[in-house]
Amino acid sequence: MTTLLPDLAVRVEEFDRTDELWALPPSPRGVVCWLRGGAGLIGWGEAARIEVAGPDRFDRAAAAWRAFVERLDGDAAHAVAFASFSFDERGRSVLVVPRVLVRCTGGRARITTIGAAPAEVFVPVARPAAVRWHDGRLPAPRWRAAVAEAVRRMRSGELDKVVLARDLVAEADEPLDPRFLIGELTSRHPQCWTFAVDDLVGATPEMLLRREGDRMTSRVLAGSSWTGHDLLTSRQHLDEHHYAVASLVSATAPHCTEVRTSGPSELHLRNISHLATDVVARTTTGLFELARAVHPTAAVGGTPRDAALRLIAELEGLDRGGYAGPVGWVDAAGDGELGIALRCARLTGRRARLFAGCGLIADSDPDAEVRETEAKFAAVRDAIEGR
Repeated sequence: MTTLLPDLAVRVEEFDRTDELWALPPSPRGVVCWLRGGAGLIGWGEAARIEVAGPDRFDRAAAAWRAFVERLDGDAAHAVAFASFSFDERGRSVLVVPRVLVRCTGGRARITTIGAAPAEVFVPVARPAAVRWHDGRLPAPRWRAAVAEAVRRMRSGELDKVVLARDLVAEADEPLDPRFLIGELTSRHPQCWTFAVDDLVGATPEMLLRREGDRMTSRVLAGSSWTGHDLLTSRQHLDEHHYAVASLVSATAPHCTEVRTSGPSELHLRNISHLATDVVARTTTGLFELARAVHPTAAVGGTPRDAALRLIAELEGLDRGGYAGPVGWVDAAGDGELGIALRCARLTGRRARLFAGCGLIADSDPDAEVRETEAKFAAVRDAIEGR
């Protein structure tokens, strides 16, 4: 499904404000963003909305985006679509083209408008007055049992790795303002990419794919510690990381040449550390087509992929929606960035559903994995509360 503005004229102007990009949208409605370290993209309003589903969602999204770009008038090269793809084919994936887009890089900013600038009533950014927390579909005891069963299956040789997720629900007295959450996440996690697309808001440390001309880069994360443990000396974490890197390299091989990896190294974030490996390659394949080839990697699914996805469906029973799916942006030339939607929440009015997952192998300890999800929840939980 595609919905369009009748006026698709594109205008680009220099913009003299580059600070606090998260505060630019005049209201909480329709905010989209991709920010890191005080720079990036933020927009509001909808010039177009493209919704796709099914196993061919990446190809359909790519075709719809190309068709939309061809219809634009004026400075079409500056148009950007924000994308959130569902984790699996059952969910809804969406591309949103904002009517107003501010792009800030290298200390300079420009504003791109599609159609007439929307008439917006300014609504001040609102901090949640009170937040109550509830168990999600999988409370900790039930999720621990699911982890224990997954470990048993891996020890029996059924598969090598699986990623299981759980959820946590927040309820506030008033509708949650995505701008407040975006502002908190960008300031608390400057090494991560803060994103907002449709109803999904978060800060991911993992770059699934970046495409710049014929250059593709990726940053694979797998293996985590929140206790200061040296990940580079842990066989369990190194094995988990190996599966994730091998998964990405294998999936991109038919589409890339000159593939090089660098890592693993430790990436230290505010409340957790990860093993990280950078991957660089040459490619002529489009961003969304690359996403189709690699998603889900072992970092969010498992190894072997099909066996892991079957076990996720059996043990997790969670509608992930866009959680752990590709999220980011694409431009008119087909370049852009897609992270993995981690450390995120789905906002619906006064409620937020947070997600956190762990990569499991045969040596995983269920109690430790429960504690790891709590550490991962903290990134968004503390931001919602403004703690």
